[in-house]
Amino acid sequence: MDAKGVRCTVNVHGVLNWTRQDMMSSAPITQHAYTSLKTVYVTLLLAILATTFGSYLHLIWETGGMLSIIKCGSSLLLLYRTPQQRVLSRLLYLMDVAICFGASVSLFTKYFFEIDQSTVIRFLQGAAIVFGCFWCAAKVHRERSYIYITSLFSTCILILLRFDVSQWTLKAYVLLALFMGYLVLYSQEILYNARFGEINFANCAFTIFFCLPAIVVHAVRLCLGANMH
Repeated sequence: MDAKGVRCTVNVHGVLNWTRQDMMSSAPITQHAYTSLKTVYVTLLLAILATTFGSYLHLIWETGGMLSIIKCGSSLLLLYRTPQQRVLSRLLYLMDVAICFGASVSLFTKYFFEIDQSTVIRFLQGAAIVFGCFWCAAKVHRERSYIYITSLFSTCILILLRFDVSQWTLKAYVLLALFMGYLVLYSQEILYNARFGEINFANCAFTIFFCLPAIVVHAVRLCLGANMH
């Protein structure tokens, strides 16, 4: 068990206690694990929508700046220092971090990479589609294999319908596909941890959500390379 009280999913030999067969199992998920998974998905969806909203605010009114960066850091510190029992407070801090991050990320993409803010918003919209499809699939299906397969296929179709196809967007789609693979693996971790007690969905959502900055930066680098070419 780590410092945040989340039970680890490896045994004493460092080997995961779930297999590929577990991921593709058609057996129904237990009610507790099913509820935990849906809660994590909807928290992620709200967080990415908050990030996109923050990016829109910066695009319209240029709200991003040093103040938003400081506020993002302070809310992040409060999130970590808030006890796990205060779930609502932790969720509000997470949403605040997401909005401030969305308003601040354009400062780096614009001044370091000269990438337009609308490009960042388009990528965040793609990430919102990912989380939305996973949440909707979890609402409809209870078997983990159907959740994963339905989410992957519906996400690919919606992204292709929503965005134009170009050289850099195809590479961005590959990054989103890799992120979806990571989300599937982490979902399996959540289902396994749910067998041992309560899931701290705020921590789970925070862990997945903050994998996005690295993906956004890499997508921006791909876009920059395509523009230079």
